[in-house]
Amino acid sequence: MPVPRARQIAVTAAERRRLKKLAHSHTAPYQQVIRIRIVLDAAHGYSNARIALRQRVHLDTVRRWRGRYADQGVDGLKDRPRSGRPPRFTPVQRAEVKALACRLPAETGVSLSRWSSTDLPAEVVGRGITEAMSAPTVRRILAADLLKPWKHCACR
Repeated sequence: MPVPRARQIAVTAAERRRLKKLAHSHTAPYQQVIRIRIVLDAAHGYSNARIALRQRVHLDTVRRWRGRYADQGVDGLKDRPRSGRPPRFTPVQRAEVKALACRLPAETGVSLSRWSSTDLPAEVVGRGITEAMSAPTVRRILAADLLKPWKHCACR
């Protein structure tokens, strides 16, 4: 069975300078630097096996990035978007939780001196902002803006 040949990589002089600059960057993400070095080695004419040894990566990694560069150019070296779980709460719901947390409970008709991390989710559900929300979820929403209403002192 014949072995498939590696994709040929042709790099212009200007592109080579740009890639070399990124390949020796101290601020570029490590994965991007490795991908660029793979492309530069491929443009130099090295085989996939030799590139894998030089860059200390798996042969499949070399094939992937060499192929993506051959198909898409420099844009092929970027990470593709990942699907992930869709957000459960809308931006409006998150904003309403933050707005509620920024108000004192007495202002909203609740007989508390300050919000606790368990009282706030109960109030969110009670007001119909969402059907269900846990205390850790409320803490994550508030932590994004460094809000900690349970540490607020209403003693002034």
